[in-house]
Amino acid sequence: MSNLPTLVLVHGAWHRASCFNPITSLLQEKHGLKCILVSLPSTSGSPEATFKDDIDVVQEAIASETSAGRDVVVIAHSYGGMVGSSAIKGFAKKTGSAPDVAGHVIGLILIASGCNLPGLSFMDPFFGHPPPSWRVNKETGYAELVVSPRELFYHDVPADEAEYWVSQLTTQSLKALFEGGEHSYAGWKDVPVWYIGTIEDRGLPVVAQRLGIGMARAMGGVIEHREMQTSHSPFLSQPKETVGIILEAVEAFTGRPVEATPTSRSPPKGVTVPAVRLWQPLTWYRFGLPLSFGRLMGGAFLFFGWCRKVFGGSK
Repeated sequence: MSNLPTLVLVHGAWHRASCFNPITSLLQEKHGLKCILVSLPSTSGSPEATFKDDIDVVQEAIASETSAGRDVVVIAHSYGGMVGSSAIKGFAKKTGSAPDVAGHVIGLILIASGCNLPGLSFMDPFFGHPPPSWRVNKETGYAELVVSPRELFYHDVPADEAEYWVSQLTTQSLKALFEGGEHSYAGWKDVPVWYIGTIEDRGLPVVAQRLGIGMARAMGGVIEHREMQTSHSPFLSQPKETVGIILEAVEAFTGRPVEATPTSRSPPKGVTVPAVRLWQPLTWYRFGLPLSFGRLMGGAFLFFGWCRKVFGGSK
């Protein structure tokens, strides 16, 4: 179907664009969706690569489609979520794209990622302190993993496949993680968002993911939430189920079916739609508490921003 949007996929730190191959093969061959895999400069072997460099290549991929009149859905994983969200700037209808641009970014799908805040680099929310899984190597200019990559990213992927994907990991520029906050843009406010959470994630705990969703919703994000019983990389451990959520999201963004013959689409098997249910007290703890606390955080950020604008502008 020629009126389907193009999917622009943005990988995370230490990864190559090829990590999405298991899902892009299904999306393209089975469902006819054009996929563009973006290779980020920050994982291309240069310690000088910046966050802005990453944004630029994603925007080039988006522009190549929108200038040809095609709509785009950005799919981003982990660190790539910050890149993908920032790259949306100027391409969504609500931000007033240039009149000669016929296509737009119509949606964002985040996988085990976060909703970034303008003015902050990737590491600013962590006060510049890396998590225990990696360390700063100032001599090389790279962020170095200090734990088993398989355990961190692929613990639920079959051993032989996991070893292959470990062998495909590459370097990650420190500059892209610690600098460039001035280029960060909350594109997740400009378009509807679908979030794929990962319950068994050892890189970004699912509680932190839920907090982030609550915060983003309080700050104006329109986010549809799904969760999978997977590691940090559901596109490798459960590609069919991941594709199922992507199709559901694309149909929600476009308002029409992906398939030529419309079918009723429900969440794939094993996929949870997080919600607080009064008759299920466990959901109060699993979903209600982190989402509510996240909303409080989001409200606090909004209040702080308002105070800074009001009192800062009065000087």
